[in-house]
Amino acid sequence: MKTRFLSLFLATLILTSCGTRINTANDLAINTPIVTAVDLNGVSNDKVPVSIDPGRFTTETVIFRLPKVVQGTYAVSDFGKYVDDFKALDYQGNEMSVSKLDTNSWSISNAKELDKVTYLVNDTYDIEEEGGIGKDTPFSPAGTNIEPNNFVLNLHGFIGYFDVLRNNSYTVTVTAPKSLVHTSALQNIETKYSQDGATMINTYKADRYFEITDNPMMYGALDVEEFQVGDIKIVLSVYSPNKVHTAASLKTTIYKMMQAQKSYLGDINSTPRYDIYVYLSEGKKDSPKGFGALEHHTSTVVVMPEQMAEEALASSLIDVVSHEFFHIVTPLTVHSEDVHYFDYNNPTFSKHLWMYEGVTEYFATLFQVNQGLVEKEAFYNKILGKMQSSMQMNDAMSFTIMSENVLKQPYKDQYINVYQKGALIGMCVDILIREGSNGARGILSLMKALSTKYGKDKPFDDDTLFDEIVEMTYPSLREFFDTHVIGDIPINYDDFLDKVGLEIGESKIEANYILMNGAPIVSGDPQSNTIFFTEMALENSFWEAQGIQPNDIIKSINGNELTLQNANEILQEVFFWKPGQDILVVLDRQGEEIIIDTTTTQGYTLGKGLIEKSDATEAQIALREAWLKG
Repeated sequence: MKTRFLSLFLATLILTSCGTRINTANDLAINTPIVTAVDLNGVSNDKVPVSIDPGRFTTETVIFRLPKVVQGTYAVSDFGKYVDDFKALDYQGNEMSVSKLDTNSWSISNAKELDKVTYLVNDTYDIEEEGGIGKDTPFSPAGTNIEPNNFVLNLHGFIGYFDVLRNNSYTVTVTAPKSLVHTSALQNIETKYSQDGATMINTYKADRYFEITDNPMMYGALDVEEFQVGDIKIVLSVYSPNKVHTAASLKTTIYKMMQAQKSYLGDINSTPRYDIYVYLSEGKKDSPKGFGALEHHTSTVVVMPEQMAEEALASSLIDVVSHEFFHIVTPLTVHSEDVHYFDYNNPTFSKHLWMYEGVTEYFATLFQVNQGLVEKEAFYNKILGKMQSSMQMNDAMSFTIMSENVLKQPYKDQYINVYQKGALIGMCVDILIREGSNGARGILSLMKALSTKYGKDKPFDDDTLFDEIVEMTYPSLREFFDTHVIGDIPINYDDFLDKVGLEIGESKIEANYILMNGAPIVSGDPQSNTIFFTEMALENSFWEAQGIQPNDIIKSINGNELTLQNANEILQEVFFWKPGQDILVVLDRQGEEIIIDTTTTQGYTLGKGLIEKSDATEAQIALREAWLKG
């Protein structure tokens, strides 16, 4: 699983993911389905009423919780802080004694008399701080939304659990206006309608609490497309508040991408259905700001800016959704006990984020060149970009130690490196396996072997995975893991590039319209509240051709005034510009207004690039071809 952050101004834009077994008591409630009701018709003051009936307890005290951490986020979310008016009611409807233990936990005394708990849930989208669900939590795809035309029901934000009942089955009824379109991969076992036909009551079934957290829903003025990719049913649900984009307009991109992914994965097939929920933010003050995607086992929730051009949105979805879909390999079919028995309140984490997130990101990068979606030069540039980004992090930190301690400092701030160095670890493992097998095998064949050995219902032992991989492959991987993954010695990528006949050299490379070599070509002045071009912009052939000068203040882009306050939002749109777009940029050059009214062309810059060695041997070339196309 994965979280992805999109943050641009004065930073790089990154596109950009445990527990203990449950000891159940001898309790009548253990064998009773938990009946949960979410009432979207009953919204008042932007809060949704929720009730949970667990059945009858025989113990004196029980603890009810909302998740502190949810899988895939690797950060504290504290969904309990969005709960108001928590009540425990007995069988006569009277309020019972409740003690709040912490942000996410309530202890209920005399639990033998407990009939149900009720509470109100606030959503997170309209009270987000910049880039996340509050100060120290994930991002919008992990959050919730409550508004008349759209409900993003990440159920971990609405439905809690009793400590001793996480393995119980659930029935979830969602009451909503019949006019709302709804999609969910959770099994819908019944739909009823009110007498006047205005209200629908959908009843869903989940075998355990994990399925509650793993199957988001969306209700609202949605645009939905369903289509087949091989034997997988794809359900694409899009909410675009101003109807800028539709599911139909994105369907071709998603279909082509997922067809290529299925072709790349071959006989790995672990889900008959995959849901993609796309929420497009209109950029208002109370709109979600933490753009990206959160993966679930058979679905993903995506949040992106609505104002993105169609081609830019499609390109972004390829990067984001392809990563999430590849999680059907790991952790869906290959995962440790930490993942399988995840504890939402006191989680432990696996050593192997290099695999869950890094290998998944590597697959999402490699499959595009493997299946002909991008040219190999674009793949080389992306790999080099990951090298450069990873070296801005702590390159001398044990990846396994970082993974196990990802919620703590100093490791927490290094988490984002799982999408950079983690992917490069995957690349190195891939090349070593290719080298050991004379090109016949790679990391995909390793993951298939692990999937066959384990599968979604059998976790591996976290401490022995490296030994198993070495046994399945070659001794060279033992030294690599000990030195660069368990150990803290930085990887010398030149050694691995040389094996496939590549090197880092001066090259003419494609330039983004706002970033170069991972750094923005603009800066800001807090005193004047303005954004201006830096000298670095002149190294971009597109902007140089437009005649821009260092210190030119950018007054507006495509009619939108640019300030420090909205720079992140507007410049993210610039990041996704593609050649062939009409743009209007107004500059202030020492009091003179300069207007750039043109169509974008591909800009270039001179810099370091991954290039094919002119003196590469036949063996190196053959290994490179097996790596890219095998």
